[in-house]
Amino acid sequence: MTPLRAGLLGVGMMGRHHARVLHELDDVELVGIADAAGDPHGVAGTEGVLPDVDALIDAGIDIAVVAVPTRFHEDAALALAEAGVHTLVEKPIAHTIEAGRRMTDAFRVAGLVGAVGHIERFNPALQELRRRLEAGELGTAYQVQTRRQGPFPSRIADVGVAKDLASHDIDLTAWVTQSDYAEVAAQTGFRSGREHEDMIAITGRLESGVIVNHLVNWLSPMKERVTIVTGEKGAFVADTSTGDLTFFANGTVPLEWESMTVFRGVSEGDVTRFAFAKREPLRVELEAFRDAVLGRPNDVVTMAQGLRTLEVVELALASAARPHARANAG
Repeated sequence: MTPLRAGLLGVGMMGRHHARVLHELDDVELVGIADAAGDPHGVAGTEGVLPDVDALIDAGIDIAVVAVPTRFHEDAALALAEAGVHTLVEKPIAHTIEAGRRMTDAFRVAGLVGAVGHIERFNPALQELRRRLEAGELGTAYQVQTRRQGPFPSRIADVGVAKDLASHDIDLTAWVTQSDYAEVAAQTGFRSGREHEDMIAITGRLESGVIVNHLVNWLSPMKERVTIVTGEKGAFVADTSTGDLTFFANGTVPLEWESMTVFRGVSEGDVTRFAFAKREPLRVELEAFRDAVLGRPNDVVTMAQGLRTLEVVELALASAARPHARANAG
């Protein structure tokens, strides 16, 4: 078959990895790269870098990946939709809900694949976790906790930690549990002198009744990417930095230590760390996008799904901006 002609808009910290994978992807030929800032990582080779999305469209592309700052997503995506180009934009889908809706509508009306790069869905640990939850290995799920923290990334200037990082956790939680958010609230902090929040604590409940908590910041000297799903039979712990998944089973051995028998609840059981194939999440994500364009079975994250994630993020930020009741010491 004739390869899909691909274009890439943006070759910054994330775009350079898209360029590498697109060069290697079967049934895809990367024919153009555009970035107004040039090619800081030298990924374009001898062909050079085009100046903008219009020049990329003029190269005659079938599909495109948009990896520019969030505030530029809408203009680029709408131009690509008008040109009939299937497009994947990096997360979050857009800087505002209104922009995300315009993008979603444009691709739907044009009959094009519009996708969002929520890459954590393609992390091997989370894919294995979802498969095991579907198989009933946890029983009823009770709670999902995520921790996503690390040093400040200088590449991010136009959004806060909620849209940049918490969007990962909101999307993966709804996807892993296969349940949408029913309610959400949050607290934010501004500690680094920027206009956007650099820390957020989110709590909420899914439509299934599962309680969720997300702790996210750019203020930690250590990097942590952890998802914990606690349920009827124990707890799964997914480390998405390493792609590892571990199951902590509820214990079935009677306690013989007399002082511990007064406690009620579960006890510690077997701990199992699973072995499974670990493919690069970005490669799996771009394969899904390619397969969606080619009409093959796929797990692409649609723009409608990306928009819903942004809506939940905005609800959390709105909650944090409202006055809250103070707890007074007695």
